[in-house]
Amino acid sequence: MTLEKKTKTKSKPSAASRKTISNGKPAACFPVVGIGASAGGMAAFEAFFSAMPAITDPGMAFVIVQHLSPDYKSSLAELIQHKTRLPVSEITDGMTVSPNCVYVCPPGCDVAFLSGTLQLMETSQPRSHHLPVDFFFHSLAQDLRERAIGIVLSGTGSDGSLGLRTIKAEGGMVMAQNPASAEYGGMPNSAIRTGLVDYELPPAEMPGQLISYVTQSFGMSHRAICLPMPESENALKKIFILLRAQSGHDFSQYKPSNIQRRIERRMALQKIDHLDGYLRYLQQNPAEVTALFQDILISVTHFFRDPEAFEALEKKVIPKLFADKPPGTVIRVWVPGCATGEEAYSIAILLQEHLDELKKNFKVQVFATDIDTNAVSIARAGVYPASITEHITPERLTRFFAPEPGGRTYRLDKTIRDMLIFSEQNVIKDPPFSKLDLISCRNLLIYMNGDLQKRIIPLFHYALAPGGFLFLSTSETVGEFTDLFIALDRKMKLYQRKEGMNGLQRTALGRLLPLMTAPQSGGFPKIPERPASPKKMPLRELTETALLEEVAPAAALVSDNGDILYLHGRTGLYLEPAPGEAGVNNILKMAREGLRQELGTTLHTAVSSKEMVRRPGIHVKTNGDFALVDLTVRPVVAGPGPTLPADTLLFLVILAPAQPGNPVSPDAGAGIELTAADADAHIASLRQELWAKEGYLRAANEELAITNEELKSANEEMQSVNEEMQSTNEELETSKEELQSVNEELATVNAELQTKVADLSRANNDMNNLLAGTGIGTIFVDHRIRILRFTPAATRIINLIQSDVGRPLGHIVSNIQGDDRLIAGIRSVLDTLAPQEAEVQTLDKEWYMMRIQPYRTLNNVIEGAVITFVNITELKKTKDSLAAAAARLRRLAVVVRDANDAMTVQDLEGRILAWNPAAEKLYGWTEAEAMTLTILDCIPGDDQEREMGELSRIAHADVLASYRTRRVTKDGRVISISMTATALLNDEGEVHAIATTERAID
Repeated sequence: MTLEKKTKTKSKPSAASRKTISNGKPAACFPVVGIGASAGGMAAFEAFFSAMPAITDPGMAFVIVQHLSPDYKSSLAELIQHKTRLPVSEITDGMTVSPNCVYVCPPGCDVAFLSGTLQLMETSQPRSHHLPVDFFFHSLAQDLRERAIGIVLSGTGSDGSLGLRTIKAEGGMVMAQNPASAEYGGMPNSAIRTGLVDYELPPAEMPGQLISYVTQSFGMSHRAICLPMPESENALKKIFILLRAQSGHDFSQYKPSNIQRRIERRMALQKIDHLDGYLRYLQQNPAEVTALFQDILISVTHFFRDPEAFEALEKKVIPKLFADKPPGTVIRVWVPGCATGEEAYSIAILLQEHLDELKKNFKVQVFATDIDTNAVSIARAGVYPASITEHITPERLTRFFAPEPGGRTYRLDKTIRDMLIFSEQNVIKDPPFSKLDLISCRNLLIYMNGDLQKRIIPLFHYALAPGGFLFLSTSETVGEFTDLFIALDRKMKLYQRKEGMNGLQRTALGRLLPLMTAPQSGGFPKIPERPASPKKMPLRELTETALLEEVAPAAALVSDNGDILYLHGRTGLYLEPAPGEAGVNNILKMAREGLRQELGTTLHTAVSSKEMVRRPGIHVKTNGDFALVDLTVRPVVAGPGPTLPADTLLFLVILAPAQPGNPVSPDAGAGIELTAADADAHIASLRQELWAKEGYLRAANEELAITNEELKSANEEMQSVNEEMQSTNEELETSKEELQSVNEELATVNAELQTKVADLSRANNDMNNLLAGTGIGTIFVDHRIRILRFTPAATRIINLIQSDVGRPLGHIVSNIQGDDRLIAGIRSVLDTLAPQEAEVQTLDKEWYMMRIQPYRTLNNVIEGAVITFVNITELKKTKDSLAAAAARLRRLAVVVRDANDAMTVQDLEGRILAWNPAAEKLYGWTEAEAMTLTILDCIPGDDQEREMGELSRIAHADVLASYRTRRVTKDGRVISISMTATALLNDEGEVHAIATTERAID
């Protein structure tokens, strides 16, 4: 709840390969600085050691732990040696640590500090769960305590965050690299978020601050408060007053050694040498009071701390919490001093695992309290760093935790989180919870002095239900209160509540209270009249009733405190209504003069002994005279009925006139002269009566004291209920805040959805405009060929209107000639998933290319078909025109092929483009060979200039008149030909080629 959660003994290494060293070497008497880093750590190391003083020695040792692959051959020691004059060496197993030296952890190993030596252990955790910095920080803090210093530099993940908690808990100091100066800020940010970092600096500024702190903390020859003198004690008391005034919590009854260690550490951080100076500093700086308060509240814990103890709890206590209890019962657990919630969640996990085994429906409530607001906030969130994997089995990690995005943290499952109720509470001054089945208070009592422990242990006994259990740490015990608790496991400190005399009396009083406070109507209890029965009463019953009315004396059935339940006979001679408001009729108040005292004594004796008691010859005043009355009180066991539970013990008070010869009560002789012979007997009788009345008075006083104690307990229970209501209210407040956060998230999601809807609407509009703008008729149908959507262009092919959406396409009249092909084609495509194409003609003589293909979603699911109609009327006409032209060309080609004259085509550059068979015959070149030639290759050299001039004239005339010229054949012969040239024009009317007809002449 209030102070750090830590154990007095050192943790044993969990891996089998880890060694237990006992070499007898003394622990280091100088500070040791552990430096942890991961990605980007090299630059930070260089900056750190480059800033170390060049002349003076720092007076401390440095141990570097970095995340490295086991297969990597590290040269970190050599690289750092270039940046510092201090000797740098790679750690070997069992190496002794010396001041002013730097030690580098080798790859593939974990390093621990033990008795001034460095111990290497093979890494046993998988790489994803390997936390070497945390491991070293833990061992360093447990061995060196306040001389341990931890520094977290650049790196990813959260390694080091748990280890620095241990360092702070032991009074050490913590530094973290400023995230802005780190290449990777994961590890520094995680350390800073714990709120325990003393200095947040760039690596280059750390050595100066580090040396200043060490000099201030360990350089003084005499500490101001190591030996509390009267002045120091007074200063301490004033510090406690300042803490109580600002935080509301009193630490004066805690063990002074821990408080002094915290104060010394804060003095070193503020560079103050004397306690009086620190007191003045506190008075002037309220923020320092808060910082000191937070230092005292440092929480160090983890899941399933002390596995052996939790195993004992799981096997010896958890099953008993559910034993002999019907389904639906509420199991109540209280964890005072819950810190950041790991212990409370661990117990909740054990309870849930047992519930899963039982397969029964029980409700579990775990109340977890602490005075540290920050710790409670962390516990409420239920989010922990990835380093928790070191203490949680993979099965539990998978079952009860979910990794957060990024994998650096884990969030507890909602089933476990809903079991717990977190609230701020001071176990010392605030009312406790009540009717609890289990209290787990571990590593809290060890920080309290003996007087405070004597107040807490009975408080736990009161808060537990009968048979409830108490779970303490191995360093704690119930002390002298062995009469309140039974030890179930002395080694693991498991206790069970034991019922003492106070508990039995409280239980008895609880049974009596309902009868003492039962409401009744005013006046005497009404004696039931004899019921009128239509049946004839049996003779035996009639006789017995008549005899009872004549013979039976007056009697009253009362409870053990004298409340009248039933009257029989004529009781008016002995009882009369008491003056005042009519309410519950008590026989002691109604007894006449002379009877009241004897009746009270006799009834009390009968209640105590549960046996019949007789008092003969009592002198009772009736109607102005005195009468002798025999009094008898006997126990009566009531059977089950509508108003009384079974086996209720009642008492029958019988009042009858005294029989002759019966002894007379001492009061009967009042006013009557006694003989001398009877004087001694009368005095002895008076003494006996006095003794009986003294005993009655003593018993009444005891009952009054018990009643007062029970009322006090009831008041405390009411206070506990009130505290629970306050806790519930705080939980509701938290739930309200969570709901507000969820509402904000929903609002954000809603805004995103609205943006997406707007984008979707815009995309839908774009698609509609696209489909309409293409002029392509498109129809979407589902599996049953019902219309889902269509474009405006589709209405020219099929007579569609907007209200046709949802109707079968076959019911709509189309303008397609032979429209039965449409429906048949759609069915075929849906069956075979093979697209189809067909040219269709409308009644308006328009031609369309109809394509039918399956409608596929992004998930490749067929949800219907898409029919598109592309207007190909112009294309159809062009195609027909081309076909006619092609026919003409084919006919022309036949003419050209069969002509006797050579026919050629050449471009304006002279390249031959066409060459008919007659040309092959005339010149000897095949068509393929001619295509590689130019016209100059066919003209003799001395004719080329004149020939090209003739051909150029074609640009000015469509046809050149036939003229005589010469050509060269393939075999080199020169022949005379008659040639006619014709210009070929393109669509723009420009000449683009020349066609020639050539014939050989003699």
